[in-house]
Amino acid sequence: MTALFDYPDQTKLKRVIPKSRIYDAGQVGTALRDRFVRELDQITWTHKLAPETLNLPATSAVPEIQVFRLTLKGNALHDDILRAIDRAIPFPLMFELVAGDRIQPAAAYRRPSGAERGKWVLSDPLRGDWVAQDAPRATLPVALNMGALYDRLLSALMPIDPRPQEDVETRLARLAAIRAKEREIAQLESRLRRESQFNVKVTLHGQLAEAQAQFDHLKKPDA
Repeated sequence: MTALFDYPDQTKLKRVIPKSRIYDAGQVGTALRDRFVRELDQITWTHKLAPETLNLPATSAVPEIQVFRLTLKGNALHDDILRAIDRAIPFPLMFELVAGDRIQPAAAYRRPSGAERGKWVLSDPLRGDWVAQDAPRATLPVALNMGALYDRLLSALMPIDPRPQEDVETRLARLAAIRAKEREIAQLESRLRRESQFNVKVTLHGQLAEAQAQFDHLKKPDA
């Protein structure tokens, strides 16, 4: 499933967002401002997905979804820039990163904080594949409300299939566990290559086999 969507005409906007707005609202320090200058050319607010533009009811967690196009100066954009923009805008965001003739969808899952009213909790950014700008786009998913639409948009960016009755937050936690287990396996493999003592190698082989089994279990969509 592609994570690039054909947003309806009635949702279209074309408003350039000054970087200074992000600096002021996103608590951007000097080092990150320098990164903004080096990596990001322009921020454009391209679509507003809202009850009045899609005829879908809002939810308390997702009253609207904004789509921002980020025009890059080079070929890469650091996750910290996405995080800063997310912190500065009080609505869930979907990003489209543009570098030359390529485009990449991205987003971080955003939910209200249970500990502090008015605050938000953000996941690490999810990114789709880089594709040609004229690549086919998917029709906007069918949903009963803005919250369900947001879940479906995010789901398209996740590199693992959902398990039965698994919500987005649980799936993200499983994805984080998969990535942590990948790092653990890589570290064990590296130690095994360097180790010369037989008894230590036997122990590492056992740890590696256990980590691999846990990794395989986490990836199963029907576990």
